[in-house]
Amino acid sequence: MTRGFTGLLAALLLFAGSSTARDRGAHQPWVTAWASAQQAPDARNRLPADGEVTLRQVVRATVGGRQVRIRLSNVFGTAPLVLAGVHIALSQRPGSAAIRSGSDRAMTFANAPGVTLAAGADGWSDPVALPLAAGDSLAVSLHLTIPSDGQTIHTASHSTSFLIAGYHLSAPDLPSARRIEHWGFLSGVDVANGQARPGIVALGDSITDGSWSTTDGNDRWPDVLADRLRTQVPTRDTAVLNLGIGGNRLLLDGNGTNALARFDRDVLAQAGAGFLVVLEGINDIGTLSRDGPVTPEQHRALFARITGAYRQIAVRARRAGLTVFGGTLLPFAGAKAYPVDAAAEADRAAVNAWIRKAGVFDGVIDFDLLVRDPAHPERLLPAYDSGDHLHPSPAGYRRMGEGIPLTLFGSRPGKR
Repeated sequence: MTRGFTGLLAALLLFAGSSTARDRGAHQPWVTAWASAQQAPDARNRLPADGEVTLRQVVRATVGGRQVRIRLSNVFGTAPLVLAGVHIALSQRPGSAAIRSGSDRAMTFANAPGVTLAAGADGWSDPVALPLAAGDSLAVSLHLTIPSDGQTIHTASHSTSFLIAGYHLSAPDLPSARRIEHWGFLSGVDVANGQARPGIVALGDSITDGSWSTTDGNDRWPDVLADRLRTQVPTRDTAVLNLGIGGNRLLLDGNGTNALARFDRDVLAQAGAGFLVVLEGINDIGTLSRDGPVTPEQHRALFARITGAYRQIAVRARRAGLTVFGGTLLPFAGAKAYPVDAAAEADRAAVNAWIRKAGVFDGVIDFDLLVRDPAHPERLLPAYDSGDHLHPSPAGYRRMGEGIPLTLFGSRPGKR
């Protein structure tokens, strides 16, 4: 009996060892190379529901790899989302529906050619072999019936997508497609890269999302940062993920779910992330008095709530092993979107002073100092102003991306 038990135990250990070895061999070092924050669109930004369509979307991978998988989202859906087929290919260039010859791949989901996502759910594709380099653009084509309600999109892609009736997943080009500036149902792209360093998540509003950046130009400040990181050996293979939403706020829903509510989905769910840059709060300040004057007590309460939200973000990020950098809020005097009076500017100045001095973040990126007018620090420098006195111009975004010290990302994340 003892000999039998010993033999059985040895067999079980041998099997367990073999299984563990197989698991290690099958494991892929996945890192998210591109991501976008998902929203429920308003009437102006809703994708047209035109029956069965092909939606081809062009996104830029900020780190390369030998295999790729994608994440699809029905998080704001109110009914199951049925995708009959999905393809991925290397794009000829941003702004074009053309794909590189020989790069088209059909994607599967648990070995099936399509997938049905339950309302509120995300779904990952199976991996597919598609070698790509950092900075390559990918064309992701979906064959689906777009729902009239309950859509899940990113409203301001600043990148052209292509919509055409019928099945065109493997078409080398879509010259007659409708051009739109939204991403739909696509929330992430992962690559297998054993050399990848911990990635950077940029959590923010329209200034991170890239309002007034160049459509298909990839010149938002996270794009500029990604380009710079690729040129340096210590930071090469570092992904930069733009999780900005135009009009987003820390405390209340507006354009998109508030930052605290979307934090787990948009920050913690990114594979291989090690750093977080937070640049959010200007819309909370701007909307406070949009409907009329408010009391000094309301201004003080807003400051307490904003700084409390920053503390929550820092705690939740560090718990996940992320190093957190706070970005100071940009000047917005004269902004066309908000009534910026002396009290609103005082709120911004107080929040920035707290970001710089409170020690809640692991470090500070002083975006305010980079783009403000030295003669009028409550305003953007005219050379960096898009013209609405709230959003930077492409030159302003370049200044922001170029002003971030790359040494911030050279140490291991999670270490203060």
